[in-house]
Amino acid sequence: MSANGIGRRRVLAMGGAAALSSVALPLRAQNFTGAIEGETGVEATASERARRNIQGFRNVRWQDHFDHLRNGAILCDTASRALHYWSADESIYLLHPCSVPMSEEFIRRGRTSIVEKRPNPTWIPTPNMRERDPSLPAIVHPGPDNPLGTRAMNLGWTYYRIHGIDNPAKIGRKASNGCFGLYNEDVEVLYELAVIGTQVVVI
Repeated sequence: MSANGIGRRRVLAMGGAAALSSVALPLRAQNFTGAIEGETGVEATASERARRNIQGFRNVRWQDHFDHLRNGAILCDTASRALHYWSADESIYLLHPCSVPMSEEFIRRGRTSIVEKRPNPTWIPTPNMRERDPSLPAIVHPGPDNPLGTRAMNLGWTYYRIHGIDNPAKIGRKASNGCFGLYNEDVEVLYELAVIGTQVVVI
């Protein structure tokens, strides 16, 4: 990852939601459509969904959710479908749209941390996922069809992760079994910044 990559995102984050809405999201999402399990209603393009998602972002301060920024901090906001990251020295703040759990039963709120980082991860459906959908493959190796995308960061709760995505249309949607999915280019930047022990709060 280049220093320019982080610098560009630092500038976008400092510009707030308006900068993200006008620059980053439409360029990324304009070509994707499709229904996601757990959501109903009139279908919109991914770009339109991203704009609605941006409008719902809340203005948050790390002090409202964390006592300190040691090891950095990540806030996963299920209501606004956004992930916030603050570096330990406060020099970097990232704000990204994300996919969130598809229903309340899959959401686990509270405090945890990153306990493992996996580049190009292999995906193995959980036993509960296989029980609900026996047609799921037993394993998906790294590649474009991998639901974890290009990077995965395991949380302290079993089976819960922050990871990349196989289908960008899921971003900004209720689309997961409990994890938080980011565009692959966003998760790759976050992966380099976050460390084992980065604190995570899910609200």
